[in-house]
Amino acid sequence: MLENKNIAIFASGNGSNAENIIKYFENSTTGKVKTVLCNIPNAHVLIRANNLGVTSTVFSRDEFYMSDKIIDILQLEKIDLIVLAGFLWLVPENIIKPYRNKIINIHPALLPNYGGKGMYGNNIHKAVIADGNKESGITVHYVNEKYDDGDIIFQAKCKISDTDTPETLAQKIHALEYEYFPKIIESVLMKIQ
Repeated sequence: MLENKNIAIFASGNGSNAENIIKYFENSTTGKVKTVLCNIPNAHVLIRANNLGVTSTVFSRDEFYMSDKIIDILQLEKIDLIVLAGFLWLVPENIIKPYRNKIINIHPALLPNYGGKGMYGNNIHKAVIADGNKESGITVHYVNEKYDDGDIIFQAKCKISDTDTPETLAQKIHALEYEYFPKIIESVLMKIQ
């Protein structure tokens, strides 16, 4: 019998992906979301986590980059995998080092295109449409010291129609995220020793 692995979700916003992941693992024998870590004090993800019985911690930029507060929480909670779900800060080395290949992110575009600083949310969808692309999608990748640069684990695509707007494309991307991200997290968990 495999031991249930502990997941920490880092999020900055609404938290619909975080909620989807928490619910997916509620009755799982593979993993469980132990905690949500958030850098925005009034982010809706905190309400979602609380409503689902998952503890959460809010932290400041200084606490993230200049202290061991977050790594201490991760070790206290015996976290096996860190999942970034709409988290916009670059992860510092004091977290990446002990969690090398145990931090994954979902990006709402087909990397290596449309990645890097400032490429998030509607910024991406606007750029993808403005460039005349006929498809977009999601990329799940490992996190390293650079934005959207780690090895790609999985990609899924969707078509872009002539009538799509950044908002309608965002809906297509969210559908892919909800369908695939929890399953990919589960497959990554199963590889962790």
